[in-house]
Amino acid sequence: MKNLALWCTAVSALACVQAHAQGAPAGDSVTLYGMVDAGVSWVSNEGGHSNLKFDDGIFTPNLLGIRGSEDLGGGLHAIFDLVDQFSMGTGAIISGQGLFGRNAYVGLSSDRYGKLTLGNQYDFMTDSLFFGHDDAAMEVGGLYNFRAGPFSRIGIPGNPPFASQFNWDRMAGATVQNSIKYQSPSIAGFSFGGLYGFGGIPGALGSGDSVSAGVNYAQGPLGLGAAYTEVKYVESGEPDVGIRNWGVGAHYDFGKVTATLLVTTVRNTQNGGAIAEAETGASWLLAPDWAIGGSYMYMKGNGYLDNNHGHQINAIVDHFLSKRTVVYAEAVWQRTNAGAQALISGVLDPDGTSGGPNQVIARVGVQTRF
Repeated sequence: MKNLALWCTAVSALACVQAHAQGAPAGDSVTLYGMVDAGVSWVSNEGGHSNLKFDDGIFTPNLLGIRGSEDLGGGLHAIFDLVDQFSMGTGAIISGQGLFGRNAYVGLSSDRYGKLTLGNQYDFMTDSLFFGHDDAAMEVGGLYNFRAGPFSRIGIPGNPPFASQFNWDRMAGATVQNSIKYQSPSIAGFSFGGLYGFGGIPGALGSGDSVSAGVNYAQGPLGLGAAYTEVKYVESGEPDVGIRNWGVGAHYDFGKVTATLLVTTVRNTQNGGAIAEAETGASWLLAPDWAIGGSYMYMKGNGYLDNNHGHQINAIVDHFLSKRTVVYAEAVWQRTNAGAQALISGVLDPDGTSGGPNQVIARVGVQTRF
């Protein structure tokens, strides 16, 4: 009965959203949207064994969102966005996230002055660099092309112990809770923004807080971006663990070919561990319904991380069945130095790390948006 009541409540809420959208004044809107991805992946080495498995949320994450805007007049709008990330294989919310753990904010947007939002939202490593189209992962490889590698000692808090280096540069869409964020309008191609996340600890102003800033330039085919983020994690009886990231990126649209260049870093202020990476990639629209892409990435840890390093190559072929739906095949190869264990982003189960310096993934999948 409890589950039935919850289901009825959810249906009633969606019905209210639909009714509001149908009866909203001109300029007001409430939109239900999302995207889903699923496929089959072969991994050459997970803990010493090959694995053929169902895998989802790779080309894009599986998202269900509700977005709204109310016209307040004079170019001012009230806005909100609520986004849930889930598993296609089980239907469950992604482990470690709440119902709207991917994004949840409300705020005001002005055509003249920019946008101010409050809630759980992306920092500028994601906004300025990934959504700025400077990361090859957007077109080539998706989750498998974000950063991981042989760097588990970096110790990012909140990540699983077996993959504490996952998304170490925050480009896969890490959010900052309890945050306030400003994004400027574009002025002669330039835009900028800043974010502050409140620590919320009585008597300890600044403990557990977060700061982020980004700047972008976009004019014609050229785009440039730069971002900085520091997130402090409070651990009982210990000084704050500060994870600092910065990155710069660029992209250029040649028409049918788009090229990207990205450099990102991370430093754990508690243990001194640090990683840097450089990546270049390109995607080529061969025909209206066919595209190919490729990228190369080099990652290097410092002495605390045993100077481990890794090379990674990604390649993808896309066939567009419509403007919303694509089927694709991709391949990924990561090779690390001798004595290190390869780990491609997205292979996150406890036995996901390779038994040696090589790991290969081959995948076919389908993705659609609505």
